[in-house]
Amino acid sequence: MTARLVAIIVACIAGAWAAPALADPCDGMLPTKGTTFSGVVRYVGDGDGLCIGPAGRPDRWIEIRLADFYAPELHEAGGAKAKRRLERVAMGRTLVCHAGRRSYDRIVAVCTIGGRPLGNMLRAAGGQEGGRGRSK
Repeated sequence: MTARLVAIIVACIAGAWAAPALADPCDGMLPTKGTTFSGVVRYVGDGDGLCIGPAGRPDRWIEIRLADFYAPELHEAGGAKAKRRLERVAMGRTLVCHAGRRSYDRIVAVCTIGGRPLGNMLRAAGGQEGGRGRSK
């Protein structure tokens, strides 16, 4: 084998080995700070991140980072469990949210279900906070 062929094979194996993180499907425009908005939870990315919007329209789904709950990261202990908890509590339900600041490609918001803060609902369901954004 030539050195070039070996380099190509190694590059292909390395690319397959380091699988990229799957991007969330939420592509809707983010509301401006101070806006109240609502929608049905269509996607849960982790223990404190989700998307709301109309069924079958990810191009209109708004990506939200909960402002009142800091779940462990998916790769940390308890991260996958936190995601499942958020799915159980919120998936398919209507959220009413108040937009705060932007963080990356999402809006940080305080959201309620039936007038109850979602962060409180997650804690009542056994949710333990511990994400890197959590204030000490």
